[in-house]
Amino acid sequence: MLTFYFAKDSSALASHLLLEEVGADYTAHEVPITQGAHHEASYLAINPKARVPALQTPNGVITENPAILTYVAATHPEAHMLPDTPFERAEADALNAYLCATMHVAFAHNLRGARWADSAEAQEAMKKKVASNLHDCAALIETHYLKGPWAMGDRYTLCDAYLFLAPRWLMKAGVDVAQFPKLHAHHTAMLARPATLAVMAVHGL
Repeated sequence: MLTFYFAKDSSALASHLLLEEVGADYTAHEVPITQGAHHEASYLAINPKARVPALQTPNGVITENPAILTYVAATHPEAHMLPDTPFERAEADALNAYLCATMHVAFAHNLRGARWADSAEAQEAMKKKVASNLHDCAALIETHYLKGPWAMGDRYTLCDAYLFLAPRWLMKAGVDVAQFPKLHAHHTAMLARPATLAVMAVHGL
């Protein structure tokens, strides 16, 4: 049994989607970050980073979406969520790393600027760059990463659960997703999957 710690409508949505998609035996435990629950001692004992997601496994806790996605995919081989070749797996790692370390960080500048700057002026300056930075991220994904119809080509893989967040970040920043046809089509296809709809309902989306 796995225990998954998440906050509604957060980046934890990615790992939550894959858990549901592979039919994992898990329970989901909400950590209401708007109420400061991620800073409580009980949660810090699980994830001292005070972030979501976190996945309690029989071997210990895993944090960070790329790591959780890889673990879930690797422990459910029957779902075929990992690409077949070492090179393709490296490509998948590259996309997930880009979503985690570049695009999500660019989006976080909109609401979490205090992580990087103390002055209100600096935080406002970061906010003004969010839409253009996300646009550039989406353009790179559209032309370089997204093979279509799914992230890695014809088969749904662990990357698709994470890529689902990209259009959501764009829309929240006021960027029109329709200008990225492959990304827009991917988002539409994701919304047709039962696992996506089930998890979105849990997140109140």
